[in-house]
Amino acid sequence: MTFIKNIVGKFTGSESKNGWPGLIEAYKKWLPVTSQTPIITLKEGATPLIELLSISKSIGKGVKIYAKYDGLNPTGSFKDRGMTMAISKAKEDGCKAVICASTGNTSASAAAYARRGDMRAFVLIPDGYVAQGKLAQALVYGAEIIAIKGNFDKALELVQKMSKEFPLTLVNSVNPYRLQGQKTAAFEIIDELGNAPDWLCIPMGNAGNISAYWLGFKEYFEAKKSTKLPKLMGYQAKGSAPLVYNQIIDEPKTIATAIRIGNPVNKEKAYKAKAESNGTFDYVTDDEIISAYKRLGKEEGIFCEPASAASVAGLLKYSNNIPENSTIVCVLTGNGLKDPDCAIKNNDASFYTGINPDMKEISKILGL
Repeated sequence: MTFIKNIVGKFTGSESKNGWPGLIEAYKKWLPVTSQTPIITLKEGATPLIELLSISKSIGKGVKIYAKYDGLNPTGSFKDRGMTMAISKAKEDGCKAVICASTGNTSASAAAYARRGDMRAFVLIPDGYVAQGKLAQALVYGAEIIAIKGNFDKALELVQKMSKEFPLTLVNSVNPYRLQGQKTAAFEIIDELGNAPDWLCIPMGNAGNISAYWLGFKEYFEAKKSTKLPKLMGYQAKGSAPLVYNQIIDEPKTIATAIRIGNPVNKEKAYKAKAESNGTFDYVTDDEIISAYKRLGKEEGIFCEPASAASVAGLLKYSNNIPENSTIVCVLTGNGLKDPDCAIKNNDASFYTGINPDMKEISKILGL
């Protein structure tokens, strides 16, 4: 039985007219919710696990590589998994407004779910360092946005202080409910594969997601829903790799804006997950990220944002170390439409302009 039949099939008929009910309803017994929790959902979760046929073939050795494409969540990123939980619990507590710092994806998700829950959403972003697609989302969702002179880490420092001084719920990944929602991605992977993968390759920014995945894998393992735990392979951009260098990066730099973070708030959880899984943290260069980004598009038909491609770039960097017949999952955290400028600047497509609308001329260009 596939994941879709096992999980989505449970919610056909009277329980949900639309099949999949959202991850809180689907995994309610694994989450800190009660009958009193008002569930704020956009039907997040149930994202596809896509086999990377071309990349698997190039590595060989009987290796099977999959992409967990969380860019198909409602606002286009994995943040929705945590936000449905954070906003639902905030609503339960009578919260009227939420606040977050963001490089883009958190702002989009927080704004969408807050407005869904009839709350105000305040967002601090680093001025000039948020991709257009993400900023557009937050604006359309009705967020109240303040662009500060400084980086993400400064914005996070400010919102943490503000949430203590004012009646605001902080919905960055320091909010424990965020990780509770995000752990469900690990459940979905096991539900579909029938077991945990041998490796999980994942981008790291604030390090909440890798911590959440490990939480989910451990819970399912302890419940005997899987027979093993994966090795966690966490990757950062070379110019923004505090977890690799084990030091704060005051001025993080990378094309992958979603992981341009120099002082991850979840670093201790991430280091613990690395140790417990016998995992590896390493960096990949911007050139390696873009190479993987383009390869996913033109070979696999998957359009992810640059930060997502760090997981595949890292896998390719370690391709000689992959054991034979391994099953590997690469987490793709966000949709490529989040950062259209990057796509326009980084592709191998043929793009002819100013062509006359003449079949003969066009066929000649196409070599027909």
